[in-house]
Amino acid sequence: MMIMPSLMVTSSAILMGLLNTASTRKHLLSTLISIEFTMLNIIMLMILSSNYFNHEIMFSMIMLTLTVCEGALGLSLLISISRSHGNDLFQSFNLL
Repeated sequence: MMIMPSLMVTSSAILMGLLNTASTRKHLLSTLISIEFTMLNIIMLMILSSNYFNHEIMFSMIMLTLTVCEGALGLSLLISISRSHGNDLFQSFNLL
């Protein structure tokens, strides 16, 4: 029964990450870091819940791999935008 407090902490960390993602809309890098924080907490919640229910963690490892790919794509997009616009501010470029 000691797994339940860690599930609560991880769930609250996911909520904090989502709130931080919604509130930091100035720099692209801070938004990407908030998204990565949220995704890592979701993966941690999946691993903890799979241990609690005695399931395998293969799906969590697949999600972790996809999160790493998403982080690499986000950083390459950040570098591309920084080179073309000179900064990573949301106000300096049009996303459409």
